[in-house]
Amino acid sequence: MILVTGATGFIGRHLVTRLLMEGRRVRCLLDERHAARLPWKMPPEIVVGSLFDEETVFKAVTGAHVVIHLESAQWWGRPRDLERVELNGVRALITAARSARVGRIITVSHLGASPSAAYALLRYKGLVEEAVRTSGLAYTILRSGILFGEDDAFINHIAMQIHATPLVYLVPGQGEVVLHPLYVEDMVSALIGSLSAVDTVDAVIEIGGPEYITFADLVRTVMRVTGASRMTLSAPPYLLRWAAGFYGRVLPRALVTPQWFDLIATSKTAHLGNIYRYFGFQPRRLEDTLLTYMRGRRYGAMALRETLRRRPARP
Repeated sequence: MILVTGATGFIGRHLVTRLLMEGRRVRCLLDERHAARLPWKMPPEIVVGSLFDEETVFKAVTGAHVVIHLESAQWWGRPRDLERVELNGVRALITAARSARVGRIITVSHLGASPSAAYALLRYKGLVEEAVRTSGLAYTILRSGILFGEDDAFINHIAMQIHATPLVYLVPGQGEVVLHPLYVEDMVSALIGSLSAVDTVDAVIEIGGPEYITFADLVRTVMRVTGASRMTLSAPPYLLRWAAGFYGRVLPRALVTPQWFDLIATSKTAHLGNIYRYFGFQPRRLEDTLLTYMRGRRYGAMALRETLRRRPARP
């Protein structure tokens, strides 16, 4: 039995679909809101509750040989939400998993994660990694670059920002930060591969796609793929962070958050051959993949819908 937390999130939806297609036994821990709207036609076993309910978490982990922990607040949460959901959540999960004698915990982190990081998201991801490494459980931590896909909250949000501003797109600094994008289905393949790859046990593995790209080039790629040409202007990162914080308090949900800027604060790359070395496949290229789903989408309307969405309720 494989327990998946955060199963209705960006990675979780794709992962559970693949696990079910492969005929694996899957259990998902979901709160009432997400359990009422499942994205799968033939859903897996569902345990309704949150990571902060000890009895529910113990019920969820009992009988599971692997826990894939994907619960996250990185796209919508403020720093206090990151501490509660990311750090306190994984500690509660570890406590229950040890009691239930779970074999291994697998989780996804970010390149650059460190308990001493200056940026909140990377700091809390580093603390989560530390908690997992010292848990006494066998573990696998996959540190990835920026994840993208048809329903991602990073590259799609760049496209929304471009379409929401008719003339100019503001780039943090000179857009010189180097990123290492990874397609979400390739991340799912790595997660599934780690279930059987012995050399991934008790390991922190850094992975990314087949190419590096600067943030400025990423913006130009999105413009080219979506057919929206804008002038790019350099802006101080601290000013854009302030603006993101302001809009995050004014709007139900802003297109960018301070955590969004944490991911592009510094260059973050992994060795280009790590996916093939550990999991035996070649990841997909960025622009070729974007062309399969971004062209022709109405990002202006999507931007309006996204900013009017309600922030998730706190568990």
